[in-house]
Amino acid sequence: MSETEARERTTRSTDSRESGLKWLSGFVSLVGAWIFVSAFVYPSMSMTSYWNNLIIGAAIFLIAGYNYYRMSREMGNSVGSSSFVALLGLWMILTPFIMTASTAFWSDIISGIVVAIVAGYNAYAGRSERAGAPAGTA
Repeated sequence: MSETEARERTTRSTDSRESGLKWLSGFVSLVGAWIFVSAFVYPSMSMTSYWNNLIIGAAIFLIAGYNYYRMSREMGNSVGSSSFVALLGLWMILTPFIMTASTAFWSDIISGIVVAIVAGYNAYAGRSERAGAPAGTA
């Protein structure tokens, strides 16, 4: 295999990996939108859970959406924003146990688990991409 073929193969695998990370960020953004909307779907939610879902859902939606935007413009994965979104997902898992239990108990837990796992993977994969990049390009 020539050096050019090896470079092309590496470029193709990196492009497909970045595309996958981009779509994962988009998916996390949609889960954040669900968390936001769930404040209106569950009518008997406590006021603290209501505001928590609005604020955290909007934050996840916007930050994961920002990461999707960055990757669609070929600026690379923002490891910091993915890590922060993963922490917000962990917060959503803990929220039903800390605040007054609401009708969105399982919705918050499952949404938090999905966000924490997918955004955590996104941060991990983005970190390994940056570690393998030539100096001055990441």
